[in-house]
Amino acid sequence: MNESKNSVLKNPTEQMLDESTMTSFDHVIINANIATFSVQHGFGIETSDNVDNQADSNPYGQLHHAAIGIKNGKIAWVGTQDQITAHLPKYQASQITDVNDKWITPGLIDCHTHIVYGGNRSNEFEARLQGVSYQDIAAQGGGIVATVIATRAASIESLFAQSEKRLLALIKEGVTSIEIKSGYGLDLDTERKMLTVARQLGEKYDIHVSTTYLAAHALPPEYKNRADDYIKQVCEWLPILHSEGLVDAVDGFCENIAFSTEQIRRVFEVARSLDLPVKLHSEQLSDIGGSALVAEYKGLSSDHLEHLSEEDIKKMAASNTVAVILPGAFYTLRDTKLPPIEALRKHQVPMAISTDCNPGTSPLTSLLLTMNMGCTLFYLTPEEVLAGSTVYAAQALGLSNKGKVEVGCDADLALWDIARPADLAYQIGLNPVQGIMVQGQWRDTI
Repeated sequence: MNESKNSVLKNPTEQMLDESTMTSFDHVIINANIATFSVQHGFGIETSDNVDNQADSNPYGQLHHAAIGIKNGKIAWVGTQDQITAHLPKYQASQITDVNDKWITPGLIDCHTHIVYGGNRSNEFEARLQGVSYQDIAAQGGGIVATVIATRAASIESLFAQSEKRLLALIKEGVTSIEIKSGYGLDLDTERKMLTVARQLGEKYDIHVSTTYLAAHALPPEYKNRADDYIKQVCEWLPILHSEGLVDAVDGFCENIAFSTEQIRRVFEVARSLDLPVKLHSEQLSDIGGSALVAEYKGLSSDHLEHLSEEDIKKMAASNTVAVILPGAFYTLRDTKLPPIEALRKHQVPMAISTDCNPGTSPLTSLLLTMNMGCTLFYLTPEEVLAGSTVYAAQALGLSNKGKVEVGCDADLALWDIARPADLAYQIGLNPVQGIMVQGQWRDTI
């Protein structure tokens, strides 16, 4: 650690602002315990045998008996309760939230979802439990083809109504930002419909929605045995949908049952020409070099990763590509191949965690349960999964202004009735959220 960073971190809340500033906030949160996930407050600082470095490291970047000043929807100040107390008489009661020693975290971020889709595949879930193979289900018209058919048939109003329920379940657990992918249309009109619904959901509930173009998700029935022809169409649709303001990022499924690295490369080249960031479903079932490809394009994230090699982990570290871990799919598929968590730690690749909400392999709408799964199935720590649902999830979406309680960041916060941050991963089935703040405005999630 360099000396300048060390000196900043020794007293992260001691910066005193003048009275005019301390009395100018739109809103003040007081008597808070805060998991900031900010380097400025010691989160993520590497420790060593050096005593000073050990002193700087602070789990969760946590602050006790602290306060937050908010202005114009942004975090304008973070400090101790004592620093703001003398200024509180200048504020109206409606401008002050006393949280009575409850915990504040950044608003949760679900950075990998497929929540917009039509239909229901619980019949396949039941069939698999009775011994029917996935291959037999697919041969009978099930699997992703069933979701594609249902999504193509759904009106935009019906698709919105079905997807809205899933979004609300996430918001009620403290989610303030979400990524939503297309990929169950596999034609231009339905991909447009899915992305339009994603935008509408964000507008109705006034939360941040990152939209991701995932037409390279599977081969539609009408292109059977013509994958290259389909990828050509995927590349042609992308500029159209981008010009309509529907695409924030580009994804693909790089796997031996989906598309090759060379086919995905063609899609990524179009994304690069449009200055769109890329990400990838990689190494879920085998290792065909998907993570190396996304690292080559300095992609935001590589997701799933059960079969990820250490060589490609090094490439992800060099490109600052986030590893998105998806325990819901691992659980639903009864997988036994664990992601290489220790190697990701060793090479300091940031790890995000997400529901992967989708109708086939992860019908999961609880980010809190996802965090518990990350601990119990993948041996992540409670701090790692909460960081993976906040600061690193934000990084996986390219959102530098979210995921931290830090001056200059969006005032997207979650309020929790918990004894310590680890409770969020420890408790199963109990939702301790008390409210969320989005862009500086409190909302009741119940």
